[in-house]
Amino acid sequence: MTTPENAPHLITIGETIMMVTSAGAESLATAEDVRLPPGGAESNVACHVADLGIAAAWVSALGDDVLGRRILASVRGRGVDTRWVAFDPAAPTGVYFKDPGQGVLYYRRGSAASRMDPATVAGVPLEDAEIVHLSGITPALSATCAALVDAVVDRVAASAALLSFDVNYRPSLWHDGDAAPVLRELANRADLVFVGLDEAQSLWGCATPDEVRELLPGPGTLVVKDGDVGATEYTAEVSVFEPAIPTEVVEPVGAGDAFAAGYLAARLRGEAARDRLRAGHERARPVLLSTSDFVADVAGAPSAPSVLLTQLTD
Repeated sequence: MTTPENAPHLITIGETIMMVTSAGAESLATAEDVRLPPGGAESNVACHVADLGIAAAWVSALGDDVLGRRILASVRGRGVDTRWVAFDPAAPTGVYFKDPGQGVLYYRRGSAASRMDPATVAGVPLEDAEIVHLSGITPALSATCAALVDAVVDRVAASAALLSFDVNYRPSLWHDGDAAPVLRELANRADLVFVGLDEAQSLWGCATPDEVRELLPGPGTLVVKDGDVGATEYTAEVSVFEPAIPTEVVEPVGAGDAFAAGYLAARLRGEAARDRLRAGHERARPVLLSTSDFVADVAGAPSAPSVLLTQLTD
């Protein structure tokens, strides 16, 4: 890995909001104790990569409030470079509730991060990173965030950096029919793409990893994840499959970010395709076994404190 002095090897860009989830695997309908970790695809990736010993930065905006300050302290505490995170005094930090086995409820409209635009990255040295990582969540947040993504894609394309894109389809963030063409275009403009087969089925009607590759010929590397079956890496030369690690899943949300981080860290270390895929599976497994996006079972991760659920109610 070679980057200019003081430049991170990986830069991620995207929203992080405060997560509310049960301290165990209990539903929020009956849980007495809950946890307040940060939740965001891009900051998750940065945290995992930093924990694996590789310099990583996260770019975003947070509300100038207690939740925003808590998120920043948590992400920074995991070794992530947060120098390009801004506080917006005119907008709040978003919140979401993660209910094990039931999904998530988002309260993020009008958040500070939804007001990001191309100026957000004007002073960020994207061209000096080895990998710049985005997800399909960001262009769904607002028109200005979509413009931000376009600006990042254009800048990275004109540099030696690699653009990594996780499709990360969140139906609740999109109007009917809007997501499929936008996410397909962005994926085909990226150098490296992560997509779940279930996402590809929902978005584009793809039934197999090979069909996903036919639909997305643009990226030099495509990684198709197929749940508990495994993951396949496609390049111009060959495809490589690595089976998943058998795991009794508690909660799948966040595991995709951990997989991407494990894979990207292995790629930055120069590891071979099969080893990269295996590294992704190994990083995702502890997250699948927990309600957290970043758990104490992963080396170096401190556990987040619990608070009483009654403290969060009016």
